[in-house]
Amino acid sequence: MIEKFEQEYYLPGNASQPHSILLFLMEQRNLKQSDLVGVIGSKGVVSEVVNDKREISKAQAKALGEFFRVNYGLFI
Repeated sequence: MIEKFEQEYYLPGNASQPHSILLFLMEQRNLKQSDLVGVIGSKGVVSEVVNDKREISKAQAKALGEFFRVNYGLFI
């Protein structure tokens, strides 16, 4: 599983990028963007976050941490 993550999402110099972690967790749980509506915001906000056009805020990071049951620091 780790090897797959590194192959698909590893970015040289920044292996722990919050956006990549979010995509990985979504893929592992077979989630779509629509599954995050209400967790981190509206459909538009979710789209911007998932497509890396908007940074994940601290409040969104906390919500994602609770949703995925991981440390919210992964998203900051």
